[in-house]
Amino acid sequence: MQRVGLIAGNGRFPLIFARTARAEGVEVVAVAHEGETLPELTQAVDQITWIKVGELDRMIRAFQHAGIDRAVMAGGIRKIALLDHFAPDERAQRFLASLTSWGDDTLLRGVAAELEGEGIRIVASTLFLKTILTPVGPLTQRVPDAVQWKDIHHGVTIAKALGRWDIGQSVVIKSGMVLAVEAIEGTDATVQRGGRPGAVVVKVSKPEQDLRFDVPAVGPDTVGVCTAAGIAVLALEAGKTLLLDKDELLRRASAAGLCIVGVDTEATA
Repeated sequence: MQRVGLIAGNGRFPLIFARTARAEGVEVVAVAHEGETLPELTQAVDQITWIKVGELDRMIRAFQHAGIDRAVMAGGIRKIALLDHFAPDERAQRFLASLTSWGDDTLLRGVAAELEGEGIRIVASTLFLKTILTPVGPLTQRVPDAVQWKDIHHGVTIAKALGRWDIGQSVVIKSGMVLAVEAIEGTDATVQRGGRPGAVVVKVSKPEQDLRFDVPAVGPDTVGVCTAAGIAVLALEAGKTLLLDKDELLRRASAAGLCIVGVDTEATA
């Protein structure tokens, strides 16, 4: 049986990862964060160790004790946690002192380097979640019409350009006109701001995106946001976007008349 470590942050992604991976026959050994990770993760994994945010050495030792040589990161850590229950151990303090900045990417790459220095590779969660990766083609009964396909192609070009500058991953477009582009506010807020009846939302990965740390994802709540904003088509980059709670997501999309389609961005470019 395959085994993988899970560094669990907040939100439902760690739960979905664990349940999906185990359904595929992968044994999951988790390290979860007190005050961040959902308690029900305990029932969703094979082994679990609870640590305080910042206990880097305990995380490494837990994986080594379980014989784990590769792990994934799923879910984030709220910035407020660094004020509320941040308890860096001696190893974490040395690690943090070596950093030139505390940006998300710098922190995550640094933590990955610490684990990899101990023989624990950080790998992309998508390796174990192929069943919920967006495939190419329509996922709902409704399909884009010719005008919407033109908007999808145009949107992919724009969204990839945004990604090259690390600005955002999504764009809202209608009849060739860009209604909104994503910045720091996130996809949902971008859709709410730019949504118009019949508009198209395109969501892609950044060209240099490190899928070990940041995997584009949509879930049932995304459908609700799109429906409320009048969106007609949600186009997702195939092979690089996760469909969280996939069955419920597609059920809601079909009920709302929202078209969801997976796009091969290399063929579209």
